[in-house]
Amino acid sequence: MHPIDPILTQNLYFMNWYLKALKNYAGFEGRSRRKEYWMFFLFNMLITYGLLILATVTELPVLMFAGVLYVFGTLIPGIALAVRRMHDVGKSGWFILVPIYSFILICTEGEKDDNKYGANPKLEASATMQKV
Repeated sequence: MHPIDPILTQNLYFMNWYLKALKNYAGFEGRSRRKEYWMFFLFNMLITYGLLILATVTELPVLMFAGVLYVFGTLIPGIALAVRRMHDVGKSGWFILVPIYSFILICTEGEKDDNKYGANPKLEASATMQKV
C-alpha cells in the first residue's frame, strides 16, 4: 500500500459526509449526526470562501457568479440538515430560528435511543457511510 493511500482514504471519508447531506437535498425528516452537520458546514465554507477569494483575486465576475449560485444551491440542503440536526436532539425543526439556543442544540450530542423523529443515526452510520 502506498503511504498516501490512508490519507486519501480518510479525506474521501470526510467528503462522504458532505455528499450525504447533498444527496438528501430536501429531506427534512429523520435525524443527522453532529459529524454530518459539521463536515457539511466545513466543506460548504471552504468551497464558498474559496470561490469568493478566487473571484476577488482574479477579478473574474464569472467566479463571483458561480459562488453566488453555489450559496443559493446549498441553502436548502443546509436548512434541511439543520432541521434534521434539531430532530436528533429531540426538538422540532423550528428551533433553528432561535439563534443562540439552536447553536447550543447543534453542538449537543443527540439522543442515544430512537425518538419520534427516527432511529439513532450513529447506529446506522457504520453501515451506510461505506456505501455513500
